[in-house]
Amino acid sequence: MTLDHRLPEELEELRRTVEAFAHHVVAPKIGEYYEQHAFPYEIVQEMGRMGLFGLPFPEEYGGMGGDYLALGIALEELARVDSSVAITLEAGVSLGAMPLYRFGTEEQKREWLPKLCSGEMLGAFGLTEPDGGSDAGATRTTAVRDGDEWVINGSKCFITNSGTDITGLVTVTAVTGRKADGSPEISSIIVPSGTPGFTVAAPYSKVGWNASDTRELSFADVRVPAGNLLGEEGRGYAQFLRILDEGRIAIAALATGLAQGCVDESVTYAKERHAFGKPIGANQAIQFKLADMEMRAHTARLAWRDAASRLVHGEPFKKEAALAKLYSSEIAVDNAREATQIHGGYGFMNEYPVARMWRDAKILEIGEGTSEVQRMLIARELGF
Repeated sequence: MTLDHRLPEELEELRRTVEAFAHHVVAPKIGEYYEQHAFPYEIVQEMGRMGLFGLPFPEEYGGMGGDYLALGIALEELARVDSSVAITLEAGVSLGAMPLYRFGTEEQKREWLPKLCSGEMLGAFGLTEPDGGSDAGATRTTAVRDGDEWVINGSKCFITNSGTDITGLVTVTAVTGRKADGSPEISSIIVPSGTPGFTVAAPYSKVGWNASDTRELSFADVRVPAGNLLGEEGRGYAQFLRILDEGRIAIAALATGLAQGCVDESVTYAKERHAFGKPIGANQAIQFKLADMEMRAHTARLAWRDAASRLVHGEPFKKEAALAKLYSSEIAVDNAREATQIHGGYGFMNEYPVARMWRDAKILEIGEGTSEVQRMLIARELGF
């Protein structure tokens, strides 16, 4: 018996469709959005019509009936061209809609998921806080029960998709009580956009991902119905750990796409760029760089697909997700650096995609769990 890593026909068809969309729709337009730090509503709307935001959700909620492997395929192909568009999809699905699907009541799913799956609406996940960072358990935002309402106070930072014109909700983690040992009891609560007291700050000025939406949020006596509690009270911490485990697979796919995009652009450039009377790709030094870049991207692809397959089949995947996220994010940075070097001075010019990739790569070692956190998780799974 032999292992077959080829995609089944339906996933290969999805891959080809998204590949064509990325090259023919995203690539010609995204540079202008990126330079203007503008959110690409037109592109996102088209992604919604394609069903990309509904890929891993059942058809009964407006989804496409796929799974995390299908989502990863789409993310990789988008990120081969641009990461701002890819992270908008990743956050919209993994962080915006997935908590509702995993932990929401039937009523909450019926209310929110159809619009999230169609891309008509974006959701966000309010976890990180200014004083928290990787220590998500140190949540200071509070939610106090007052009759039939929750009253929320606090702030969140670095929240993707939280301030667009089509953002419909943010799922917020907040301390709702104390356990017997005095540690915080954290719950997740749905806060619709426009709720009084819920303030969305101006977009951050970022190094990369400049065509995606990232903001700080504040909550001042924000009142939402008690029915906006997502999942069980006090289970918010366990819920977002599950969401982050899954999200790491999606980020790994995105990082793999960026790494492969660096290969794509560099191979083309190395064949076209001439120096000293021959293409620079004729030089073994360039060839070896490209070989190493291709090796990294290929290995990262195997890693994230393995983790996704384990998730899809209901097998333990925490360690594999951390491995995939750690490796793919670090090799994305490596490939972006080498791609810029191959392009020389042109690699430092924003008109070339590799300059955008170089700026976009570093955050992959930080977001959804830093490289240090991934190593900690892997060591823990090894018994330490």
